[in-house]
Amino acid sequence: MSGRRDDPVIVYSTERGLICPKCRVPVAKCRCGKEEPAPAGDGVVRVRRETKGRGGKTVTTVSGVPLGGEALRDLASDLKRRCGTGGTVKDGVIEIQGDHRETIVTELSRRGFTVKLAGG
Repeated sequence: MSGRRDDPVIVYSTERGLICPKCRVPVAKCRCGKEEPAPAGDGVVRVRRETKGRGGKTVTTVSGVPLGGEALRDLASDLKRRCGTGGTVKDGVIEIQGDHRETIVTELSRRGFTVKLAGG
């Protein structure tokens, strides 16, 4: 190598705005990371109640759902609406505020998922 930069990475352009460093197209047209792949697992959705690290608040977590990206967020939204509470999706795990294990197990079973209650 000659010691010079062979392929500089453009981060911002006055013509196009912010540029995606992976595909080098404007961020508005970028498709990198938009669709997350479905996580690999054993096909069993596990529903558990957790309180550790949450200031004593109870959270129902749903893990192992064989969906990814937007489909997982849509399922989380439907479950939150069904339980009448808030929640989020973090690292492929749906977190629903409160103890709603039975409601979530019933809803997921109705949708055709294999569901197990996990933990104590």
